[in-house]
Amino acid sequence: MDKQRILIVDDDENIAELISLYLIKECFATEIAYNGRDALALVESFDPHLILLDIMLPDIDGYEICTEVRKTRQTPIIMLSAKGEVFDKVLGLKIGADDYMIKPFDSNELVARVKAVLRRTAILPNPMTVAQKTDHQGDFVEYDGLLVNITNYLVLFEEHQIEMPPKELELLYFLASKPNQVFTRDQLLDRVWGYDYIGDSRTVDVHVKRLREKLNDDHNWSIATVWGKGYKFEVR
Repeated sequence: MDKQRILIVDDDENIAELISLYLIKECFATEIAYNGRDALALVESFDPHLILLDIMLPDIDGYEICTEVRKTRQTPIIMLSAKGEVFDKVLGLKIGADDYMIKPFDSNELVARVKAVLRRTAILPNPMTVAQKTDHQGDFVEYDGLLVNITNYLVLFEEHQIEMPPKELELLYFLASKPNQVFTRDQLLDRVWGYDYIGDSRTVDVHVKRLREKLNDDHNWSIATVWGKGYKFEVR
């Protein structure tokens, strides 16, 4: 069985090599990039299953790299930073990161988070062209102007395909498959991210905000906030 490939992007050689040793010990294959340009090149040539991405890099910062990767790939990304402010964490999640770790971190926690993110994305199929996808094949929900297919990881909105990171799509599908049912943030973290997710409820808020930006509410449905409770997929 082929080893899962992890791309480590960090300009601190000591930290990058130490992370690599931890992951190799856990039977992962690793490559290291010490700057943004090399990172983007390795995304293409190494084709990683997951990217550990430092924010502060000498040429292109981690936010820009994450944005570039998300234009063409849904590769899971865990951002690494010495910054601990809420703004930095939310910004990383908003542009498409799957998780965020603050330096310094424990090696066991890093490995646990890598494995948890890989488990959450293991059900994803290999990339397919739009022509290969069948919107009504497999498990899907359909409403006025919206179709969400969890089998093919396909979202059609007003007959146009909408690109979404895996967690956005899974959150949308989960809510839409249970119309008018209210879920707390903690319930959504448990049902969509998994009980072993290491994070906080702001993750849900960020993903809901991104969904609302992509899907206007000029239909008989919407992702509604239930103040003091959580969210629901409201069908009117």
